[in-house]
Amino acid sequence: MHISQHRKGEQMGKEKRIWDIFIRVFHWALVIAFSIAYISGDDGSTIHVYSGYVVLGLISARVVWGLIGTKYARFSNFICNKARVITYLKSLLSGKPEYYPGHNPAAGWMVIALIVSLFLTTLSGLQLYAVEEGQGPFANNLPEIQLISTAIADSNEHSGNGGFWGEFWEAIHEAFANFTLLLVVIHISGVLLSSLLHKENLIKAMVTGYKKEKH
Repeated sequence: MHISQHRKGEQMGKEKRIWDIFIRVFHWALVIAFSIAYISGDDGSTIHVYSGYVVLGLISARVVWGLIGTKYARFSNFICNKARVITYLKSLLSGKPEYYPGHNPAAGWMVIALIVSLFLTTLSGLQLYAVEEGQGPFANNLPEIQLISTAIADSNEHSGNGGFWGEFWEAIHEAFANFTLLLVVIHISGVLLSSLLHKENLIKAMVTGYKKEKH
């Protein structure tokens, strides 16, 4: 019994807390909110709109936390220069990747890419919401937009609630949403590959916050 407890203590001692509670809640809440927003995107329902607001709120909070948060949550901890990213990718291809307790250089840039893409997705969605429904924070721009879109719609026979601009922002919004989904697929693939090569469960780490220390 004593030996078993000792071994358990040794195993736990090799683990280090990497992800704080904010990062973990943010990560899984974003997964849920983006999934709901993407799935409900075709019908433009209320749940789509509000899930989009949740996504925007989450990534805004993540930016703030990236500046003032804990060590491994800060952008300064994982945003690397191009040379370092290339070096890491080469080590990844060799089958013996360099180990980073937090985000590796490639994952760090993926975080930034996802945040930027999500911002553009939600902002274009809000603009579309304003043009087609006359609601949201950008609705105050509607008089000018409606005047222009009506003139263009009359001359080009465009259809839809927002006319030309409705179709324009819908195309932009869908493009960014699909690009974000592509980034998510690449991100998941990278997580699975890193978990395999480093022999650690990165998905579990994002649940518990702990990763095994490696020297």
